[in-house]
Amino acid sequence: MKFAMKVCVAGAAVLFAVPALACSICRCGDPTFNALGKEGVAQSGLRLALDWDQVSKTQGADEELESMRERRTTLLAAYGFTDRFGMFARLPYSDRELTESGESTHAAGWSDPEFYAQARLWSSSFEGSVGIRASLYAVAGVKTAWGENDLARGGERLDEHVQPGTGSLDWFAGLSGSYQIDPRSALFVSAQYRETGRNDAGYRYGNVTLVNAAYEHKLGGRVDAVLEANYRHAGRDEMDATGVVDGDTGGAIVYLTPRLLFDAGSGWVLRASAQIPLSQSGLNGEQHEKTVFNLGVTRLFGSGH
Repeated sequence: MKFAMKVCVAGAAVLFAVPALACSICRCGDPTFNALGKEGVAQSGLRLALDWDQVSKTQGADEELESMRERRTTLLAAYGFTDRFGMFARLPYSDRELTESGESTHAAGWSDPEFYAQARLWSSSFEGSVGIRASLYAVAGVKTAWGENDLARGGERLDEHVQPGTGSLDWFAGLSGSYQIDPRSALFVSAQYRETGRNDAGYRYGNVTLVNAAYEHKLGGRVDAVLEANYRHAGRDEMDATGVVDGDTGGAIVYLTPRLLFDAGSGWVLRASAQIPLSQSGLNGEQHEKTVFNLGVTRLFGSGH
């Protein structure tokens, strides 16, 4: 029970903070699920996590085919004031490459920081074998426009999809629930909506709805496994202030995400996952998303671990 609670902190805490990727290259689920865990939402004190992700896809057809790849490193800092309320901040650094018509463009820089808060709305009574069996949380926050979105070469602004930041101010909100089946296993579900803004160049990424469900099970004294199903629906991107849409963006996709977590001791948890696309038939136009890979480490401080 102790390790199951502890290593869950490496799996599901802030179940809603959508990755700050452009919707035309975004992933289902969320990196903070991978970072802080179901038990982390009820933990007071400081938690830190560092994640590395690789996301890649293609869009368009024939001579208009674009291939996009992003490698992102993200620092997450979380602080629980009580077991009911906490605040979170994410600072991402993005390295992107866009290949179009056989020519590649590369750019790297700071992406958009996010700030959000989470509060427990309800929980069941404490049970001796599993602790608090069921909980319900709400989250709300903002993705800033502080990342780099005006990178240029030769006096010309780089393509929107290679810019490290989206350049827009977005807000997001959602609910999540968790249920401890027994001391070795747990379930959770979450749903979130994100409203995107328009950047200074006139581009607006599509609004996003996310639904996630996961099963976590303790495999041994130091290892836990998580299996997630992730659904994302995004609106089409608007390419300018007149509202002209990009037909090869947005739509619906489903992923299956297996994850392993390893307790390294002294508050350190190591994580690895692969987010595998199951159904891409709901994507608009010509798009193909590839498997997303993630590696991460979490550091827990104080009495929470």
